[in-house]
Amino acid sequence: MSSFQILKRLVKFIRPYRWIFWSSAFLAIAMAPLNAILPYLTNIMVDEHIMKPDLHGLKVMAIWYLIVLFVLTAMRYGFTILTNTMGQQIIFDLRNKVYSHILSLRLSYFDKTPIGTNTTRVINDLETVNSVFSEGLITIAADILSLLTVLFLMFWTSVKLTLICLVTFPVLLLASYVFKEKVKASFQRVRTQVARMNAFLQEHISGIKTVQIFAAEQRVASKFKDINKEYTQANLDGIFYYAVFFPVVEIISAASLGFMVWWGAQGVLEGLVTIGQLVAFPMYLARLFQPVRTLADKFNTLQMGLVAGGRVFEILDNAETAKDSGQIRSGKLKGDIVFQNVSFSYNGETEVLKDVSFKLEEGKTLAIVGSTGSGKTSIISLINRLYEIDKGSIQIAGHDLKEYNIEFLRNRIAVVLQDVFLFQGTVMENMTLKNNRITLEEVIEASRIIGAHEYIMKLPGDYHYVLAERGSNLSVGQRQLISFVRALLCNPDVLILDEATSSLDTETESVLQHAIEKLIEKRSSIVIAHRLSTIQHADHIMALENGRIVEFGKPSELLAKEDGLYKSLYETYFQTAEETPGY
Repeated sequence: MSSFQILKRLVKFIRPYRWIFWSSAFLAIAMAPLNAILPYLTNIMVDEHIMKPDLHGLKVMAIWYLIVLFVLTAMRYGFTILTNTMGQQIIFDLRNKVYSHILSLRLSYFDKTPIGTNTTRVINDLETVNSVFSEGLITIAADILSLLTVLFLMFWTSVKLTLICLVTFPVLLLASYVFKEKVKASFQRVRTQVARMNAFLQEHISGIKTVQIFAAEQRVASKFKDINKEYTQANLDGIFYYAVFFPVVEIISAASLGFMVWWGAQGVLEGLVTIGQLVAFPMYLARLFQPVRTLADKFNTLQMGLVAGGRVFEILDNAETAKDSGQIRSGKLKGDIVFQNVSFSYNGETEVLKDVSFKLEEGKTLAIVGSTGSGKTSIISLINRLYEIDKGSIQIAGHDLKEYNIEFLRNRIAVVLQDVFLFQGTVMENMTLKNNRITLEEVIEASRIIGAHEYIMKLPGDYHYVLAERGSNLSVGQRQLISFVRALLCNPDVLILDEATSSLDTETESVLQHAIEKLIEKRSSIVIAHRLSTIQHADHIMALENGRIVEFGKPSELLAKEDGLYKSLYETYFQTAEETPGY
């Protein structure tokens, strides 16, 4: 995507704030002549009211000078407030839009994109995009307009003095161009290193427990040091170019002023230049070189804002979202769950499910068993459309999954995972996921059914106990209990347990068994488990191997098979795990 296309897309976000944009544009146009007229007024005061003593006229001109200065200052204040307000409002809208889009992306996107990269896009890159509106566009136009106005009045005042002043101008333009290109390159390196650093920090701080268990602190710190070194060097390169450019501009400006004074002084002696012109021209030069000095930086800032904008639009243009064209938005998911010749792959190449077909009757429980990588979790991920199938069809209650509105579908399916994710907040907020329609009384009732109420009341603050990040101040069992209450509060039609009790001790698991049975008996359920106790009441067992169904039937039927996969797992894994104390 070209810079022009990115700018065109960004400009569309100005529409809700058109009055701010046009007010800023008006101030930019008005400030240009006011900024240039101050040296012109100085010229008149010296030549007309000082060299020709006119005290009254001098007072009048001084008053006008102060008025123009006051108005110009007020306009600059208003211009700064308006442009920055517009920038912040646009970034507010854009950030909400980007985050909402990220929430709608399929899990396949997050499988291959580091979390830190998205963090960089939503926070750092959008702050850089803000500069397009606060320091680019209108401010660049204002500086160019001011520069042209100053040049016009300089030529109007004295053509020869102006030409002498512009002798060094080509050198200034060349220096500005070199500076812009060098800083642009260093800034791009900075953005790349920021994304790497965010991704690294997100991953390793989240996995700090693993890092410490394996005593990998020094290795991780060394890797971070390398990333940090590259980031620091990129910043130092940018600082170096700034440190060189601005003194060079000062030297060029001083040289221009020296040429002007040298030739202007001779002109005064020869009567070709007035004292007023000689006094006014240093003021003109200051106003001429100031925008040129900042324009290079602002053009660079604008370019970097467009680069960051391009990265943001890459996310917005990502089409890895579930196509939600379903029209069924109400009712219940009461009916059979049917897989017909379903094939699925995560990367579009290697199939993890191969021609899977089965039927789960309404209200029945299906237990899925199989070795790691056999496709158990993939099946439950497809039921609530976290991923899209490659071939075949999945139906619930006689309707294809795509006929259901995704939000409705997921609201009617509850999933309890082995690795429970808890957010920062209170116990109740994690149980309700901040759904204000669920009352504390309903939460307590669900907790009593699950058997979690007694445990929660022992916490300081009970249901208002504030959890640390990922619920690290709770035990594994307590976190799992919260996830069961969360599932029950949904009152789902379909319940999915993905190894939900495999991390629990025997005592905590016994608390959940009765609650699991009550949940299962009311609804269609799919259970993935490593424990015999979790699946022993299942109506059907489905054994998977390498993405294919190798056995399907009632537990008693499968146990009767001499060389069956389920019987083998039962004898070598489930039964052993069940008999192992404290497993």
